[in-house]
Amino acid sequence: MAQALADGEAADERLAPRSALARLFAHPEAAAFVGAAAIYLVFYALAPPFRETAALSSILYVSSTWGIPAVAVALLMIGGEFDLSAGVAVVSAALVASMVSYQLTANLWVGVGVSLAVALGVGFLNGYLTVKTGIPSFLVTLGTFFMLAGLNLALTRFVTGNVASPDIARMDGFESARRVFASSFDVGGVAVRVTVLWWLGFIALATWVLTRTRTGNWIFAAGGAPLSARAVGVPVARVKIGLFMAVSFAAWFVGMHQLFAFDTVQSGEGVGKEFYYIIAAVVGGCLLTGGYGSAVGAAVGAFIFGMTTQGIVYAGWNPDWFKFLLGALLLGVILLNGWVRRRVEAAR
Repeated sequence: MAQALADGEAADERLAPRSALARLFAHPEAAAFVGAAAIYLVFYALAPPFRETAALSSILYVSSTWGIPAVAVALLMIGGEFDLSAGVAVVSAALVASMVSYQLTANLWVGVGVSLAVALGVGFLNGYLTVKTGIPSFLVTLGTFFMLAGLNLALTRFVTGNVASPDIARMDGFESARRVFASSFDVGGVAVRVTVLWWLGFIALATWVLTRTRTGNWIFAAGGAPLSARAVGVPVARVKIGLFMAVSFAAWFVGMHQLFAFDTVQSGEGVGKEFYYIIAAVVGGCLLTGGYGSAVGAAVGAFIFGMTTQGIVYAGWNPDWFKFLLGALLLGVILLNGWVRRRVEAAR
């Protein structure tokens, strides 16, 4: 009997560390935090400018411009869908706001409102076609991607005779809109862009929705087991349409930032950025199959992007190798993410 008790206690001691490991990495974003720490240490050691406060401000700014759409894309992926049009939708939103206001000689807030309505309409169309036709969202939004990319160039050239939107810096409403979307403030003598605060706010809102509301439960159910979710009364179609519209809203917001930060927008920009948003979400722990992930994880994934892109510059590495190094670092983080998940599953 004593031997059996001793064996039981020994077994409990062996299992305790595994249970602690499983609890530690139970959250989707846990492995992303490990990867972010590793990348930070690499650039901290190899790039002295990376250690300065101004560098952190720059990294946070770049991360926020990718992170705002990435948070919305993460929610959509948790809901079991993709949106390949988010990158060009950013530019579409900026072009609509600029050209509507300029051509109508109206206050810029008029263009901002029209742009928001158009963006939400595109998101609704993506969601509606996906849930009503059963066509994979990958294909639906791929079609939207090409349509928006073509419209961005064709309509801009038709309306303005150029491939860029007109300069709006002297128009009514510019300064007030710039304060909302593209201003900056000082923290300890370092300029911080307002997009960083908006990014943190969107992260907090998305996390609250996912973890504290019935809608969050619906999102996980719609992505993890849509048929079962419908059977118990989850409005799967409405949830998915809403998630597509959320991605469009995030794209619109970043489009407004770009417009009021630079006064004008090139119609050919945005192509390829949708993959950055998706990869940021995947690096942050979202599964491609849906039903698993977090907004915080997507934010950490975007921060990894920001550190990598800026760190390569600060390290003075050959820019010809930029995309290779970026891909290698991101692949390493994804592999680390998978390794941690396997260890956690083995520890359970």
